[in-house]
Amino acid sequence: MKPSFRLLSTVAAAALACCASSSVLAQSKFVLKLAHADSADLGTSRKAVMADTFAKEVKAKSGGRIDVQIFGAGALGGEREVVEGVKNGFIQAGLASGVMANFFPGAMVTDIPYLFPSDEVADKVMDGPFGQKLSADFNAATGMHNLCFGEVGFRHFSSGKKPIHSPKDLVGMKIRVQETPLYVTEMKALGAQPTPIAFPETYTALQTGVVDGQENPIPTLIFAKFYEVQKNVTLDGHNYGIDWFVLSDKFYKSLPPDLLKVVTDAGKVACAEERKVNRTFTANGNKTMADKGVTVYTPTAAELAEFRAAAQPPVIDFLKTKIDPKLIDSIQTAVKDADAKK
Repeated sequence: MKPSFRLLSTVAAAALACCASSSVLAQSKFVLKLAHADSADLGTSRKAVMADTFAKEVKAKSGGRIDVQIFGAGALGGEREVVEGVKNGFIQAGLASGVMANFFPGAMVTDIPYLFPSDEVADKVMDGPFGQKLSADFNAATGMHNLCFGEVGFRHFSSGKKPIHSPKDLVGMKIRVQETPLYVTEMKALGAQPTPIAFPETYTALQTGVVDGQENPIPTLIFAKFYEVQKNVTLDGHNYGIDWFVLSDKFYKSLPPDLLKVVTDAGKVACAEERKVNRTFTANGNKTMADKGVTVYTPTAAELAEFRAAAQPPVIDFLKTKIDPKLIDSIQTAVKDADAKK
């Protein structure tokens, strides 16, 4: 029996509609709002560089089909508000670091003290199978997607009068810390008196002696001009901070395959550029401190081992009450393997 003309017409119309729909999707223009709470200054802000690199990469590779609109300097809120916006689909993408543990406790695993011996090892771990699994766990737990891991960098101690060469030097010292249980636990383990103080008040607290020292990455120390009131810096790298590049599930699922690849590839390029620039900021910062008369001390391997032995066990015990202990074992194994392959 021959198919009717009406049936053939219906099938043809459906096929044309399907093709037209696919064509429209392929040619559609998408708006991607990318938010972060850091400065918008490309000369001082790693996140500004990360966002700018991503926007340029996406524009070039998508042929203008994705319009990346950057909202820096907290224009859409602080880190928590940015990530909440991404989670709810109001913001398409965001850059965040410390706040991530509030949405995904597993993010704390990279805060194990003295975990990464170098930035090279950190790169291998976070770009390798461990980082991929952590991103997958993050997606399963939150619905959001992590494009890549950037870096906040290694945190180091600074002090006013007394240099810090070993945990013994920290005993009794009031060290300004972020008000998070992990950092408080860590400082207590090292013998210091952790003193939570809001970041904008830290300079004055150091200047007036309310606290004896603080701990932050070198670019932060330079940006805040702590070198004016702190004459000793110890490059112990007690924690390594991670930047996350998160994408909303709603936006992720709205993209055709070719543009999804553009976005994911651009994220990796942006994270790599952020790391590179942040390390330049750090090297320049060390030089600036030396020029300002700050004594910059690099601990010996034996001294670092002493710091590690004091800080790691209590923090790991704390983390085991918050996250899956297998995650801790996994990252420690990944670090050991990456370090062996240097």
